[in-house]
Amino acid sequence: MPLILTPGHLASRAEFYHQIAQLVSAGGSLISALEHLERAPPARSFRQPIGRVLEQLNQGATFSESLRALGRWMARFDVALLEAGEQSGRLDACCRLLAGYYEERARASRQLIQNLLYPAFLLHFAVFVLPFPQLFLTGDVAAYLRQTLGYLLPIYALVLLGIYAGQARHGETWRSLLEAALRLVPVLGGARRALALSRLAAALGALLNAGVPIIHAWELAADASGSPALRRAVFGWRSRLEAGQTPAEVVRASRAFPELFANFYHTGEISGTLDEVLHRLHELYREEGARKLHALTQWVPRLVYLVIVVLIALRIVQFWLDYFGRISSLLGP
Repeated sequence: MPLILTPGHLASRAEFYHQIAQLVSAGGSLISALEHLERAPPARSFRQPIGRVLEQLNQGATFSESLRALGRWMARFDVALLEAGEQSGRLDACCRLLAGYYEERARASRQLIQNLLYPAFLLHFAVFVLPFPQLFLTGDVAAYLRQTLGYLLPIYALVLLGIYAGQARHGETWRSLLEAALRLVPVLGGARRALALSRLAAALGALLNAGVPIIHAWELAADASGSPALRRAVFGWRSRLEAGQTPAEVVRASRAFPELFANFYHTGEISGTLDEVLHRLHELYREEGARKLHALTQWVPRLVYLVIVVLIALRIVQFWLDYFGRISSLLGP
């Protein structure tokens, strides 16, 4: 996996999963699907990892074991969800889920970048143009560079650091800290939580429908959610579930799950319609996460634009105050 996930890479990963889902659901084997993708990968960088996966599969490894052998090329929750699909016999459905997830991320990232283009242009225009009169009067290039690049380079560093920090390649401790911090961010925290619950519900439904034991199914689904908080909560249930408590009881007692999820799950458990309820929960939280991501792509550029306009206005005011101050000092008392 690259250091920074661009919209193009996200779209390529979505196409990777989409093609696997299509070829497998059409009756082809996983190996034949990967061989096709190796010949015509969605991106050139995918050819070598796909080849290594094929080598592992031909040696008798499972799909999830082959993916884990690649190291950080694939996100952890991707591997967990694909393992759930492999065990449940619904690999094509899990690939479709991942394809939709990456398509949504690529769309949101592309929209956010497009909406930030004008604020970014305005920022660079202001940074380079406002100090120019002083450069024209003094000819001090070093001072001009300090006032321009000295202002922009820290912004570039913070943006790159933020993008890198948000990648799924980091360890459990870092992702836990990041999740706790982003939970406090309006809209973004809710979107991440909704998408994690959506992935958990989809994986859990596939596993239970395939007859995977309830405790193991919940743990696999929690791993597939991509949320360290959900994973910690679910992995702490084993003793209570083995003691005879039902999953509905421990879900309702857990703070990691919202009341709506707990109530729906309880209804599905006592009515025998858990598969249908988990599908509805998956769709409900997927739509909620997508809606919040769309709102984020609309409002973040507007807030950035507003901050830039305010900073430019303050800079202009400061310039004229300095200008009139110099005139007053020249005219004297």
